Amino acid sequence: MSADLSVTFTGIRFENPFLLASAPPTESDTNIMRAFEAGWGGVVTKTIGLHPVVNVAGAKTKFLRTDVQTPRVSMKSRPDSVLHSSWNWELISDKPLDWWIGRLSRIKKTHPKKVLVASIMAGSGSDKELHNWQLLTKACQDEGVDGLELNFSCPHMDREDMGSNIGKSSGLCSVVTKAVKEVAKVPVWTKLTPSTTDIAVEAGAAFRGGADAITSSNTFPSIPLVDPETLEFEMNVDGYTSSGGLGGPAILPLALAKMAQMTHAFPDKSFSGIGGISDFSHALNYFLLGCGTVQVCTAAMLDHAIGPNVIRTLKQGMAEFLEKNAHRGWTSLEDFRGLRRDHVVPQSQIRRPNPGEYHGGHEAEGYAAPEAAPELSKKV
Repeated sequence: MSADLSVTFTGIRFENPFLLASAPPTESDTNIMRAFEAGWGGVVTKTIGLHPVVNVAGAKTKFLRTDVQTPRVSMKSRPDSVLHSSWNWELISDKPLDWWIGRLSRIKKTHPKKVLVASIMAGSGSDKELHNWQLLTKACQDEGVDGLELNFSCPHMDREDMGSNIGKSSGLCSVVTKAVKEVAKVPVWTKLTPSTTDIAVEAGAAFRGGADAITSSNTFPSIPLVDPETLEFEMNVDGYTSSGGLGGPAILPLALAKMAQMTHAFPDKSFSGIGGISDFSHALNYFLLGCGTVQVCTAAMLDHAIGPNVIRTLKQGMAEFLEKNAHRGWTSLEDFRGLRRDHVVPQSQIRRPNPGEYHGGHEAEGYAAPEAAPELSKKV
């Protein structure tokens, strides 16, 4: 019997739990259909907006590599190096909403059993901007998309009322999500920025606004390295650089830590994990923390833009994992999802060689027992 890779996530049935994330590989209808033909269970479009988008001159994305024999990390292509991370400062889709209308419906008609999620973004500083979120919502769902992903996470938007600036504000996370849910007829996922102290707070706000799931993490804010020979930033325009987003293998442990905060706070909610995934062993980390789906970007970009080999490896890896654990009675993702969620605990709960000698960093006497932290972030 072949392994059952299918999952149901926020009420949507997926052939497998692996999605191509919102990014350059999903910026066109042709790429999205190629991704479906390659075997991806779902695709999230590059973020669609209403405001004018003009990207910087020159390259938008480059890849950092580290030498096998030395500590060197650089964007320069060279032999005997391995992938460290990706870095980009590309904005959302520069194609207007009108360009996507007609193409989204054509994708769904061509691949009716595949899951198409539209990523959308507008501002948050006025009622007009909240209306823009609703306009985008209605336009995309009228095209037949299966779900919506709200971009609260792009780390390099110029406008202070967009992208990760929404994701850093629990109030805006709730208000914008609520505005979308007022008109949405399909599941709504909110994609949060990792650039926050306790991401569970923003997740809780999104859930209070009605979010059906949280997606995390987008890229981490960062700047390119300086070339020691030229003393120029490895990504620059006329010698100047700006904050961009770091993704790929380097962010896997960081993104997992953010996910662990949220799944522990909201064990009964739905989460889609992103960050550093290129094979099933990476995806497994997110599943064991409680994620119902995962999304891939960097690895796919380096594999014919849409990752035909990556998705084949992911599906094969999951099938082999289920077969290997068949003696446990595991037949699907639900049998092992969240298995390690409760094994991520405060450092003070990790066993010491002599437990009686440890008092949480305090002296044995003279200090009151620490009060339990308020559970405000758990209220949804």
